[in-house]
Amino acid sequence: MLYLSYKYHKPEPPMLAVRIPVEMESRLEKLAALTGRPKSFYVREALQSHLDEIEDTYTALYRLEHPAKRWSLEDLEKGLDLKG
Repeated sequence: MLYLSYKYHKPEPPMLAVRIPVEMESRLEKLAALTGRPKSFYVREALQSHLDEIEDTYTALYRLEHPAKRWSLEDLEKGLDLKG
């Protein structure tokens, strides 16, 4: 009798190549050697820590440059017909 085992193959996450300054590479190398973790671990950590902040900054800048319609309290109350 022959038994075959199939493992679920999880797709690998996307890979990104980035050029960084030599000094930054050197710092990553030292940190990786000191801790035994790969450089990619620290790059992911940095992105995860700062990506939300960067997105918020650019969203705020976009909204300043492209303001949306604004309503006064009076306009909102008229729309809700609170007086009637």
